[in-house]
Amino acid sequence: MDPLFVAKRPFDPSIGEAWNRYLAWSGLSQLKEVVSLDTMLCPTVPEELSAEDWNHNVHADYLAFFFRSPEYLRRRVAGEGRLNLLAVLQNPTHSDLAAVVVPGFAFAGFDLVDIHTDISALTNCGGFEGVFLNAELSELGLLTDLRRAQEVQAELRVQYPEESHAECHVWAIWRQLFHAAAGTERSY
Repeated sequence: MDPLFVAKRPFDPSIGEAWNRYLAWSGLSQLKEVVSLDTMLCPTVPEELSAEDWNHNVHADYLAFFFRSPEYLRRRVAGEGRLNLLAVLQNPTHSDLAAVVVPGFAFAGFDLVDIHTDISALTNCGGFEGVFLNAELSELGLLTDLRRAQEVQAELRVQYPEESHAECHVWAIWRQLFHAAAGTERSY
């Protein structure tokens, strides 16, 4: 399984008062940043697809802004400022994770994202009582263990069958901070 690549705007203290309001609402006081596929918290860049993008992106529902080539994506978002360039795997297995090598990227953790609207069940739903604790999330708002992410995924479906945001994919996320204006990269 090869990773896909997506560029996201950072959601962290640099955004000012909106960050403070989010921390107060979410109760996630341990966060230093939200690294997520959630499109509300971390908007995707580019915001619109070009004709050329269709030669490099994924042709599937909810994945059109995901690309197969990190080099193409870097060129595509040049000039956008500071971004998180993410390498991701959807619903990975332990063997998938062992086989993936993403040079220049550091593993960040696992997000659980609604299969229909790109909302993170971990960081943008106000929590799911009885399924996971806020304290289980890392300083990036992610789970750090695949087994635990899969347990949360299964429990969300069982305990909240009527909640649309509870039907999620598990996404493994590696990230590289990319300053598109300067063309520089930094792994974590």
